[in-house]
Amino acid sequence: MNNIKIVPMNADHLESLERLERICFSRPWSRKMLAEELENQCAAFLVAEDAVTGNVLGYAGLLVAADEGYITNVAVFPEQRRRGIAGQLLQVFLNFAEANRLAFLTLEVRPSNAAAIALYQGFGFQEAGRRKNYYDLPKEDALILTRRFDGEAAQ
Repeated sequence: MNNIKIVPMNADHLESLERLERICFSRPWSRKMLAEELENQCAAFLVAEDAVTGNVLGYAGLLVAADEGYITNVAVFPEQRRRGIAGQLLQVFLNFAEANRLAFLTLEVRPSNAAAIALYQGFGFQEAGRRKNYYDLPKEDALILTRRFDGEAAQ
């Protein structure tokens, strides 16, 4: 984990991130969609790089509206998983949320993705609901997980 650095996404990352999207998601974001986030003042996209080689290992995206944060993407190349990369990316967003007094962070994940759910729950995210048949290929619900910062813990 010491050989990982977290940096803001820039245009040099787009090719690797587009490839990562195609590997990880059934409805991947295109390079154009990712590039548009570079100009979005309400977005923060972070990239985990190998500190020695500069290779992209993973990334995560956050959209902020008023005091609400929405984690849009968390992806790590399969050969880089189980190294704490996703956790490091999430920790940066948690620190940002607390420092900027966001009320909550929310994200969606497939109920079948037990490893991701365990990771998110380890960071204090709790189930807030489901979206029926949200995902394609295969058709699956989306589990909505939320981490609150406003003192009103989910019951």
